[in-house]
Amino acid sequence: MRQEIRAENHHPPIGHYTDAVRSGDLLYLSGCGPTGVDLEVVGGDDAGAQAQQVYANIGKVLDAAGARPQDVLSVTTYLTDPADGHVVNDAKREFFGEARTASATVIVADLMVPGAKVEVQAVARIPSER
Repeated sequence: MRQEIRAENHHPPIGHYTDAVRSGDLLYLSGCGPTGVDLEVVGGDDAGAQAQQVYANIGKVLDAAGARPQDVLSVTTYLTDPADGHVVNDAKREFFGEARTASATVIVADLMVPGAKVEVQAVARIPSER
């Protein structure tokens, strides 16, 4: 079974993709940036504030798929500045609480949304009882 997921109150895709794709009990989330519904960067130049918006967006997508933060298995974080790693990690810790994910961080020259400093892509497992 393959199901495309779109979250309500989330910006429209800026390319040919959907917010997430569910296949069986796995959920593959597209990269989430620090954007509001009108694609404006939330958090200004503050990577920590941007990361909080990123995780709020991830929460919307998880909710639309019937998943929770504790269902996330893996995240890949894209940063434009390695010095922002600690504040982005603080937002991640706040979002996931005690649950830990597999993780990778990639430093990139730029992201698709001008002014964005962080983007996160994730994979989750939705238990069959949901």
